[in-house]
Amino acid sequence: MILNAEVKPKKFLGQHFLTNKNIAIRIAEIAKKGNHQNMLEIGPGMGVLTEHLIDSSIHLKAIEIDTESVAFLKRKFTNLEVIEGDFLKIDILALFDDDEFAVVGNFPYNISSQIVFKILENRNLIPYMAGMFQKEVAERIGAKPGSKDYGILSVLTQLFYDVEYHFTVEPGNFNPPPKVRSGVISLKRLESQLCSDAEYEQVKYLVKTAFNQRRKTLRNALKSLNIPAELLKDSIFDRRAEQLSPSEFVELSKAVALAH
Repeated sequence: MILNAEVKPKKFLGQHFLTNKNIAIRIAEIAKKGNHQNMLEIGPGMGVLTEHLIDSSIHLKAIEIDTESVAFLKRKFTNLEVIEGDFLKIDILALFDDDEFAVVGNFPYNISSQIVFKILENRNLIPYMAGMFQKEVAERIGAKPGSKDYGILSVLTQLFYDVEYHFTVEPGNFNPPPKVRSGVISLKRLESQLCSDAEYEQVKYLVKTAFNQRRKTLRNALKSLNIPAELLKDSIFDRRAEQLSPSEFVELSKAVALAH
């Protein structure tokens, strides 16, 4: 085990520093599977994962919001570019001069879903991600239709990425130990994406509207969209949001747009 004596984890930043070197090695191996030259680590903390990502064949950068961690990382990794800032606010295009890059990290639980949404917004630049999330969130991202975990995050992510759940991490592997278990997943961008850039905003709105009342049939959940009565006769509207696959949401969005 590695002791994190130099930087104090800050609760308001949702910091839980990974302390198990073997888990860090496993995450680094998953991150490198993508075979991408450019890589961005989000929230490296004290660099337990970072040291296993550093590789002569990888152009690695790290972004960290905590000033104390930034100073520590710059001392520990003298050749690493450490950006002090917030991934959710940074100009993604400027990171690698418009080149694609993979994302990796032990993500703070309090912003992990927002990190995924930011990746989705920049999917044309981010072909791969390997990350650790709260287990519940990790399972939600990869959930399949018909399951209780299946929701907005599942559908929107799976429009563009193949999701793989790799392994579960127990609370005792962190400082301080979180109250929940963690899960490591990867996202690999689909070669044939289910939704075009032009269609995405409309599909996203439809998905969010449908899941806002997930227990209702689509006929009732989508009332605010003023769908023509003729189209509402289709049997798809007898189903609930959680029963539709990502590709069915795209087809439904096209049908609604055409009917209008």
